[in-house]
Amino acid sequence: MNYKNINKVALVAILLIAFGLPLVIRSATYLHILVLLFFYAYLTTSWNLVGGFAGVLPLGHAAFVGIGAYTSTILFLQYGISPWIGMLVGGVLATIAGILIGLPTFKMRGAYFALATIAFAEGFRVIVENIDYIGPFKINGPRGLQIPPLDIGLANFMFASKEPYYYIILIMLVAVVVLTYVISRSKLGYYLNAGGEEPEAAMALGVNVARAKLIAMAMSSFLTAMAGTFYAQFTLYIHPKSIISLDLSFEIAFIALIGGRGSIAGPILGALLLRPVGDFSRIYFGDTLPGMHLIIFGLVLILVMHYQPRGLQEPLTRLYNNLIRRITHNTTGR
Repeated sequence: MNYKNINKVALVAILLIAFGLPLVIRSATYLHILVLLFFYAYLTTSWNLVGGFAGVLPLGHAAFVGIGAYTSTILFLQYGISPWIGMLVGGVLATIAGILIGLPTFKMRGAYFALATIAFAEGFRVIVENIDYIGPFKINGPRGLQIPPLDIGLANFMFASKEPYYYIILIMLVAVVVLTYVISRSKLGYYLNAGGEEPEAAMALGVNVARAKLIAMAMSSFLTAMAGTFYAQFTLYIHPKSIISLDLSFEIAFIALIGGRGSIAGPILGALLLRPVGDFSRIYFGDTLPGMHLIIFGLVLILVMHYQPRGLQEPLTRLYNNLIRRITHNTTGR
């Protein structure tokens, strides 16, 4: 069995295990943890389209999560529109917001772009937190919005058990990973990599770096907003500090940077490794030291950037490749 075939078998095995876990794990608590783990892996992979391949550092993606969550929730509560439709509407609104942010800020370099995205996200949170209405739309200020679990069913994106949420976010994660893989091997992916590493050289060769980054930002914003709708329907309650906070934006970036930004597996590995750390730190330090998980992430980030600047995916990939080579050698006898 050659290297490619082993990779295909491993990928199929991982997918079968992922889709079969709810048949083995019956605990609602464990399924809840897995749903959140996949949720963060999805968020980080969506962030990676612009924060990884485009070589910039957006730190305001929580705003897009909030746009998606509030849009679908308001449309459902006030107008009875299915959250599935609200998910698409929220995605479009987030895309517009992402383009409006990207147009002036992609010309900035280094920390200036990151600071601009932080300013947008924090400004959006302050607005949502301090007003009850935006035009005819009730957002309820700091009290947030609660979705009554009355109409259970697929049409209303509302379920009585964790299993449907598990499969929905798993399918979303697989879809965004496939999309990332396709983009990474497309002309857009090559443009993004070139513009992220050597923008002046890429522009000298005729690559429209700003346009490529803007497309990546639009796609990332749309996909992130879809995650916001999922989160709203999963928790049935949203408020500004939980869904538009800088903590969420920083956590997404930390997971990507530690896992390995600009790679396919990095965001997923980062979520698998760091989400349990975040959950346990909230359990043990949540009351006495809130935000301790971000301090832990920061310390891990310092260590990873010092010893593995390309993220944890690089040594893990080397380990995996060595294992595959041994298996191939033993199988072929060469």
